[in-house]
Amino acid sequence: MNLIPADNRRLLSYVRRAVDDYGMIEDGDRIAVGVSGGKDSLTLLTALWGLRRFYPRPFDLIAVSIDMGMPGSDYSAVAEMCRELDVEYRVITTEIYDVIFNVRRESNPCSLCAKMRRGALNSAAAELGCNKVALGHHFDDVVETFMLNLFHEGRLGTFSPVTYLSRTGVTVIRPLMYMPEKNVRYYAARAGLPVVSFRCPADGNTEREAVKQLLASLEREHRGLRQRIFGAICRSGLDGFKDQGRSPEP
Repeated sequence: MNLIPADNRRLLSYVRRAVDDYGMIEDGDRIAVGVSGGKDSLTLLTALWGLRRFYPRPFDLIAVSIDMGMPGSDYSAVAEMCRELDVEYRVITTEIYDVIFNVRRESNPCSLCAKMRRGALNSAAAELGCNKVALGHHFDDVVETFMLNLFHEGRLGTFSPVTYLSRTGVTVIRPLMYMPEKNVRYYAARAGLPVVSFRCPADGNTEREAVKQLLASLEREHRGLRQRIFGAICRSGLDGFKDQGRSPEP
């Protein structure tokens, strides 16, 4: 890895703003970072590792990967990264892949897969003594989820910046929510993060991918569209968002 100082400062700026705006981290928190091995989760882990070194409220980190049992799964590169960062790392073995693709044979597996992975992660976090779970959802995820809910469910909503889960007693936080995906992609490449590529049978053929492509097309004609949608979500107070009078730069 090569955690470039200039790029790291920009990453930490996005994360510090979100953490402060929504009170995501408190003294003594033990935070489980959900690490899939993708660019988003590895960037999040790097950000919280960097933030922990100077943030005025001390907190602990543990990286947790949910192994779905997908053929070819290999988390050794993630384990090596965690050793370099001196962050505790756990891999939780599940049979999610087999249940979804072999037992249930889901034609639209993404929603159920995400729900099962989140359930496994939240339960593991509670068992590991964590009171917070950090997920790598970024700025574009906020907008895309809003559009998905509008198009497919006919409702206005997205995920919340901070969500308390009474069943497990953990609170889910999303510290990357101000950071555009293009910046995440750039940072991950420049820092040489060990992004793990698992080829899911549903890749490239999902409702989310369709919405992503639609927004990209609309953005070419209406520059700043994503920022305006994000701003509208914040101003409306939807799902716990706050109007901070600012949004990520295009």
